[in-house]
Amino acid sequence: MLLGAHCSTAGGVACALERAVRIGAECCQLFVKNNMQWFARPLREEELRAYREARHQAGLGCVFGHAGYLINLAAPPSPNRDKSLRSLVQEVERAEALDLPFLVVHPGAHLGAGVETGLARVAEALDEVIAATPGCRVRLALENTAGQGTCLGAELWHLTELYQRVRHPERLAICLDTAHLWGAGYDIRRPDGWARVWEELEGGVGLDQLVAFHLNDSKASLGSRVDRHEHIGRGRLGLEAFRLLLADPRFAALPGCLETPKSDDLHEDRENLAVLRALSAPERGARDRRTGGAVRKRESRARLERRRAQ
Repeated sequence: MLLGAHCSTAGGVACALERAVRIGAECCQLFVKNNMQWFARPLREEELRAYREARHQAGLGCVFGHAGYLINLAAPPSPNRDKSLRSLVQEVERAEALDLPFLVVHPGAHLGAGVETGLARVAEALDEVIAATPGCRVRLALENTAGQGTCLGAELWHLTELYQRVRHPERLAICLDTAHLWGAGYDIRRPDGWARVWEELEGGVGLDQLVAFHLNDSKASLGSRVDRHEHIGRGRLGLEAFRLLLADPRFAALPGCLETPKSDDLHEDRENLAVLRALSAPERGARDRRTGGAVRKRESRARLERRRAQ
């Protein structure tokens, strides 16, 4: 798997790629505009030139986008729905200008209307966004959720349902978040937990629709429907879930990005990536005592925390 992280675009979109290089990433996720604002001014040509140059120099295997958090595709007819659709259309257009292959987007929250109504609204919204961006190659990668509040997407069949309802499913894709799977009740610490995920996806949209992973441990309990990310090996998931995923050859070419807490110097990203790489190549961890020791300490801490939680 290509390992990387979500990187800030503070200072310009090209800066996200420079930060990815600083942490030794092989892939990068970024926001195509401020994630807490509805709209943004158009990208200037000098920004695009700087981005293209940074992209060339970075040599990353994959760069992709994530949609803003204000967008709710399951909203009822309202000014909020209108802004959500206009905002996502703009983000797709910006992603196209940045030559990103896909844009990760949450299905949305039904706000008490119920799952069936919510899914119908999301499908209609996706149809409108796709119709408004003809000719764009950018796919909308639906992300599974922990199911907090009235958020859709905790059950993987929700994503399958959206594929079946939209008029152009070829414009869709899937992004899986490990912490969200755990919060939704998938015990991916175990091989049979991952097998359940793959069976549901294969029986629904097909594993070929999977384009990215979010690699996050979780502070929340299994099935809690709570979304709280934690550093790799320090949460309730522990390390085994990531070891199992990274050992699966079917996903060796896909990007896996951290969305874990970080400080300005980004040392947490470097540490988390070192842990993931040690898990994916145990012999490398054996050669590097410092990394190997860190992994063993996290494994011991994770086992202790799981026993306390039981």
